[in-house]
Amino acid sequence: MRGFDTGRRPDEVPGAPRTVLLPGHAPGSSGCFFPERGLLFTGDALVTHVLTGHTGRTLARGGFSHDGRTALASLDRLDGLTAATLLLPGHGRPLTGSPRTATRQARQTGRH
Repeated sequence: MRGFDTGRRPDEVPGAPRTVLLPGHAPGSSGCFFPERGLLFTGDALVTHVLTGHTGRTLARGGFSHDGRTALASLDRLDGLTAATLLLPGHGRPLTGSPRTATRQARQTGRH
């Protein structure tokens, strides 16, 4: 597997990123986790701004989510990344703190 248009495998990229499968928004959605840096790109599995005007942690809802149940299950994967302290969502402002705190609020505000 090649990574990040560098011609290198992901384990050869500085920071040793890990791909995290996060389907739900789209079948092949994924994120990128840099454990040594506490950095997590969530893609659209977790967003902080959506077209509804809501700001805060949430899921991309309605027509913006391919499969709501799978999207919720992907939040469980984010919960397990306890070394993450900076979350960079696909849309909206960065978040600091634990993924579990962010996903808890997303579950409450983004119910399908």
